[in-house]
Amino acid sequence: MTDNTSRIDPTGRPPDLVPAPDDFDERWLATLDEARTIGGAEATLVAVDAGLTLVDVWDMTFAGFGGDPIKAWYVRPHGVSDDLPLVVEFLGYTDGRGLPHERLMWANAGYAYVVMDTRAQGTGGGGGGGTSDASGSGHAGSPAATGYLTRGIRRFDTHYYRRLITDAALCVEASSSLPGVDRSRVVVAGGSQGGGLAIAAAGLVDGIAAALVDVPFLCDFRRAVDLAVGDPYDEIVRYLAIHRERVEETFETLAYVDAVHHAARATAPALFSVGLRDVTCPPATVRAAYEAWGGDVEIVEYPFNGHEGGGPYQQRRQIEFLARQWDERAASLT
Repeated sequence: MTDNTSRIDPTGRPPDLVPAPDDFDERWLATLDEARTIGGAEATLVAVDAGLTLVDVWDMTFAGFGGDPIKAWYVRPHGVSDDLPLVVEFLGYTDGRGLPHERLMWANAGYAYVVMDTRAQGTGGGGGGGTSDASGSGHAGSPAATGYLTRGIRRFDTHYYRRLITDAALCVEASSSLPGVDRSRVVVAGGSQGGGLAIAAAGLVDGIAAALVDVPFLCDFRRAVDLAVGDPYDEIVRYLAIHRERVEETFETLAYVDAVHHAARATAPALFSVGLRDVTCPPATVRAAYEAWGGDVEIVEYPFNGHEGGGPYQQRRQIEFLARQWDERAASLT
């Protein structure tokens, strides 16, 4: 196996980081306002017999970008009627929400938990997914590389991640209103693509209490394209290898998506992780989002790990991190 770690630059974000567009906030505000107007904020829940006796499970549907129905699971400890802190999790590239028994950690830790399905994805393994990209079908004829990163890349209005990030923000809003949720303790979480979505949601939605961000994708695209080995970032490379005249246009679109700019707008306490041998989401791109974060932030480095990051060790740290947040909050009220 080729050792590509020499391509990783761990020193931080580059001087040529593409700045946030002047209308970044305006365009995202308009996008979310339009989506809320079309779809509304209420989620529907259907109880599911998942064969699990220690948790209760609901099949959740909410309106995402364009009013499209987006699926999720809502899982919580069985028989608990108290309002619980909520973790909303977003998934890695090609992953779907899977089956309920794949998603038990947070309910077992005493949390209400929502895991959002990812539109058009879900073939990465496990139980798959079941949400289509209905609003994206009209852009199917636009040139794009295999994958999702260059779908609709010529304009922000048509870009795939405009739709997916909107889904993520609206998922948080819909989940916050679910029965049995403590709205003052809503947490966003995710790894890789899910980490990028968690960052974006934290920057776009008011009232987030904490963010758990592992080895995030969608960060610092210019540097990521230079450093990353393989997909998803190589989708941009393959696209620009053919469409040579569209370099600036492409990165202008991606600047609206870049999690570094969303991180600068996030204020909740955050816990990041980074694998220092990660060639999929290189450490320099992760650190760019970490350094841009607008609130209190910690990062855990795993020197000998790649894109898996800290795995179960980081999950344990996350449980401890949130417990500390709630303890500090309680202490500040006494």
